[in-house]
Amino acid sequence: MRRFLAALVFVLIIQDISLAKVLRFEITQREDILNGKSFGLAGSYEKISGIIHFSIDPQNPSNRIITDVDQVSLNKNGAIEFSSEFYFIKPKNPERGNGGLLFEVGNRGGKGLLSFFNFASSSYNPHSEEHFGDGFLMKEGLSLLWVGWQWDTPEIEGRMRMYPPTTQSPDGPLKGLVRSDFVVRTPTSFHSLADRNHVPYPVSDPNAPENILTVRDDVESEREIVPHENWGFGKVVNNEVVLDPGHVFLKDGFIPFKIYEVVYVSENPPLVGLGPAAIRDTISRLKSTGADELGIQKTSYDRAIAFGISQSGRFLRTFLYYGFNQDEQNVPVFDGVIAHVAGGGRGSFNHRFAQASRDAHPYINFFHPTDIFPFTDRAQTDPDTGIRDGILSSHNSSLLPKVFYTNSSYEYWGRSASLIHTSVDGEEDAKLMDTVRIYQFSGTQHGPTRFPPEVGIGQQPSNPMDFRWSMRALLVAMDRWANNETTPPNSSYGRIEDGSLVNPDNLNFPELPEVNNSTRVHKAYRADYGESFRTKGVVTQEPPKIGRPYPIMVPAVNSDGNEISGISLPEHSVPLATYTGWNLFNKKSGPTHVLSSMQGSYIPFPRTRAEQEESGDPRPSIEQRYPSREHYLGLVSEAALQLIQDGYLLSQDLPQILTNAKTHWNHVMAQ
Repeated sequence: MRRFLAALVFVLIIQDISLAKVLRFEITQREDILNGKSFGLAGSYEKISGIIHFSIDPQNPSNRIITDVDQVSLNKNGAIEFSSEFYFIKPKNPERGNGGLLFEVGNRGGKGLLSFFNFASSSYNPHSEEHFGDGFLMKEGLSLLWVGWQWDTPEIEGRMRMYPPTTQSPDGPLKGLVRSDFVVRTPTSFHSLADRNHVPYPVSDPNAPENILTVRDDVESEREIVPHENWGFGKVVNNEVVLDPGHVFLKDGFIPFKIYEVVYVSENPPLVGLGPAAIRDTISRLKSTGADELGIQKTSYDRAIAFGISQSGRFLRTFLYYGFNQDEQNVPVFDGVIAHVAGGGRGSFNHRFAQASRDAHPYINFFHPTDIFPFTDRAQTDPDTGIRDGILSSHNSSLLPKVFYTNSSYEYWGRSASLIHTSVDGEEDAKLMDTVRIYQFSGTQHGPTRFPPEVGIGQQPSNPMDFRWSMRALLVAMDRWANNETTPPNSSYGRIEDGSLVNPDNLNFPELPEVNNSTRVHKAYRADYGESFRTKGVVTQEPPKIGRPYPIMVPAVNSDGNEISGISLPEHSVPLATYTGWNLFNKKSGPTHVLSSMQGSYIPFPRTRAEQEESGDPRPSIEQRYPSREHYLGLVSEAALQLIQDGYLLSQDLPQILTNAKTHWNHVMAQ
């Protein structure tokens, strides 16, 4: 009997190891935050960082969604092993926290939670008072977690990454096409094959006939093939070409503002789809069994919320679309998801040779698998392709989290945001699921600039309207909703039915002095990446075949040019300027008729009636609107109190919001 029991235990241990999700947490750093400073009821916090070691069963149905999961070597137990970096900020006594685990999908390996919600200085390894800001997240009692999910993040200390195995074919190297496109602002003779300093897929055969370099003037212009004798793979160092499989060079140099595109053959890519699996399994482990080495008990967390900005928001839409919110035991992973400024996009996070950094903007990254059907959560049918699909429609509703989609105005102009809540033909509003809310922040850009605003890559000063005050309230609302305490505020966004969402050609933006405007928006196109892309995650057509664009709508504006829909923050409701989600490139930064990437505009009102009449500005002056600063601040206070009542602001933030409004007034009137 003893031998039988021993054998049974041995078999169970081996089985558990072979099917384990998180093998262990390897801690490399652990220290108290700010020398044990107490954050309200949650007490003192600590930070822990290190490596998570994973093992997944490639045959488990929850892992079959990983592209090329059968194309990697297995350990002796038939499992796939890999690892990721992690960074954890939590109460030293987790039981003093509020029971919520807030996970951020790090944007290109970074950490944005503290700077975003705490108004802190950004840091890859926060350690000073400035790095923790006003302590908002800690005072709420939340634990904060990051896990590396990209293999190719820039090689900068502190950028988090994943370490996946490479794929391989039993018949030889696993080859495929990779596409790199770029636009330079200054003349240069060579360029990385990767996006934004990431690690590139190296060319495997520099002489392969599939390797092609093209150039064109505009997104929809005809491509012109560059003769192969004029370019190659390498860098130019001291006027000499040095062969390099991660760079492309052009003998006569790349011309600013031309679109260059190189398609080339690479081989044996990393298994990129393990990124979302790493996040899934880490959250599942901490919620279900805890982790003794981290001081986390089984009862420490009763809910987990995912948050992602921009690329990371698109990641979360992709995460949900593929079904990664279901772990290997068919248990839901995240209870709430906040996909911020993702627009209508998803991205390259789970296919062969996926480049996670590639997105889509008016003049950055073109035709990559980002703005692709489906866009809405409920299923729709694309009349051109006949494909019927939805982000959440094919999944068991019991496995779906509560979802917030939050977007700035820029996403409607530069990220196809209207597609998440309109019909495919753009003729009517789409119905939302009961577990989904959509919030549009009126008159805002992708990420607010500092005040006072300055001219950056656009023709107008960048937009300083700060929606983070509202995001703090929405985070609290999501946390309570995920905990089944209260329902969140109503969705707030432009709608076709009431005329607050319109075709760009019908915007009727006012003619303002020295302000060029355009109805040209970033388009989402029907793109064909080959017959294996949707079914197997393998791109065989590069560049893709492009079909008709989808109809894009934008928020309607009033006679000042300010939007009439969405969450109107106090300084937007009681304006001193026109705030837009668009800004055209200045001549140093790009084609002056094209939207500048991720930028909005700040266009101050005339201060006096005399200034207004002299300039010919159709907008009433500040002195005509507000008899005094005190009157102005009183109106700002009224607007803020209404937003607090509606759940879009926190009462604790009112004093600072009023201080900021006073600063704004003083700045404008002192000009």
